Amino acid sequence: MEKILVTGFEPFGGERTNPSWEVASTLPATIAGHAVVCERIPVSFSRGPAAVLAAIKRENPAIVLCLGQAGGRAKVTPEFVGINYADARIPDNDGARPQGTRLLEGAPDAHFSTLPVHAMSQAMADAGVPAAVSYTAGTYVCNAVLFSTLHALAKSRSTVRAGFVHVPYAPEQARRLPEATPCMPVSLMRKAIVSALERACSRD
Repeated sequence: MEKILVTGFEPFGGERTNPSWEVASTLPATIAGHAVVCERIPVSFSRGPAAVLAAIKRENPAIVLCLGQAGGRAKVTPEFVGINYADARIPDNDGARPQGTRLLEGAPDAHFSTLPVHAMSQAMADAGVPAAVSYTAGTYVCNAVLFSTLHALAKSRSTVRAGFVHVPYAPEQARRLPEATPCMPVSLMRKAIVSALERACSRD
């Protein structure tokens, strides 16, 4: 049975939870005939990408889907592109705060997701979950993980397909934020990710 590797982040920025891991850790054991393996990764410019690449090497998955929190977004958003750039608004969990720097010297300026992001977005919408393709993964650790993963796979000419999906705040987080802050129940996010992965596994 082929594997899907799904990663989610630990909490950061003073939060007690991170919905990306809440979703990843509660996914079904199998999706579309693939075994689902989950990995919790650190919010760290150095250790985050390394943890994903180590998990890929260990698990040898067919598909890698990294999840991250995008506070302020109202929809579940598959990312179209990762860029070779870091500009951190706040320090990561190791205290690092790169500003205006390239992630990897000698690497391309960008790598595009190798998952069918438009079809995945449509599958989530068809399942009744607000979703849209995003064309910016930001310049924090989420983008670093996406770009570094895609670069490593491209450099090794791997057939592993990989991408990234951002999820909104969970309601328990939004309750501590301004009243109009968008949020989404973890159960609905999970439904979205299952639908997206089912579509990603399809070859049609």
